[in-house]
Amino acid sequence: MLVKVLIKRKVTQDKEAALLDLITQLRTLASRQPGYISGETLRSADNPEEYLVISTWQAMDDWKKWFGSKERAALQDKIDKILGKRTEYEVFQYPEKSVSLRSFKGYEGG
Repeated sequence: MLVKVLIKRKVTQDKEAALLDLITQLRTLASRQPGYISGETLRSADNPEEYLVISTWQAMDDWKKWFGSKERAALQDKIDKILGKRTEYEVFQYPEKSVSLRSFKGYEGG
């Protein structure tokens, strides 16, 4: 079952370039892993120091294998040192029974 991982980070402007370089390295390595689908990095419109990475995987086991890898951990340690704290992760899956918006009154698509 498809997994989306939300990774939240807050970084000061003077460390932003270093963080983004490490995120790029992480994504490059992740893209070579079985089950990796995609990743994107977003910057908060309200607080430019806040970043959100959304990583999509084929299955929870694929994500867990990548999360437990030594390659990822080494880069993540560098990121956490830059941030001065541990990175936050939230893992989400689609519900077992899919809900269609088309059944809601007023749904017009989009």
